[in-house]
Amino acid sequence: MKFEVDLQDTTRQISVDAENQTFTLDDRQPESFELHDLGAGAKLLRLGRNAYRLDNIRIEEQMVRFTLNGNPVRLPVRDEQALLLQKMGFKSVTGSSAGKLTAPMPGKILEVKSNEGDEVKQGDPLVILEAMKMENELKAPVDGTVTTIHVEAGSSVEKNAVLIEIE
Repeated sequence: MKFEVDLQDTTRQISVDAENQTFTLDDRQPESFELHDLGAGAKLLRLGRNAYRLDNIRIEEQMVRFTLNGNPVRLPVRDEQALLLQKMGFKSVTGSSAGKLTAPMPGKILEVKSNEGDEVKQGDPLVILEAMKMENELKAPVDGTVTTIHVEAGSSVEKNAVLIEIE
C-alpha cells in the first residue's frame, strides 16, 4: 500500500508491503519493519536496525498522532484513495461525519464487504465503488458495529450518499 506523509516540512512517499514486512521511503532500498503491540496503547516499531516506542496512537481521518520518546508527533498521511481523489480534484472522504461511510464521488457499488451487525475496525474495507472505470476500496472511518447498510451490489450512488452507518 502506498502513502504520502508530510514529514519535517517535506512530502515523503512511503510504500508498505505488509506481506513481506518491508517498507520503502521515497525511492530508497526496501527496509524491514516489525510492529509489536506492547499493550496499554503502546507499540514497538522496528525499522531496519532502529526501534521506536510509540504511545498514545490515534488515527483521525488523515492525521496520525502519537508520542515518540515523550514528544508529541502529528503526521498528515494520505493513503492511495485520498491521493487518487486529490489527483482527480475531489475532496477526500474526511468531510463525512464519523460513523458514516459516504461516497466520495458518484459511481456504482460493485461489492459490499460487510453485513449489518459486523464488528469493524477503522480502515477495514467495507465497499468497492467503481467510478470512472476504476475500482475504489472504501474503508471504515471508525471502529464499531455496522448498524445500517444503505446500498447493495449493482446500485448507483451520488457523491456524498451515505453507504454504511457504524456505531
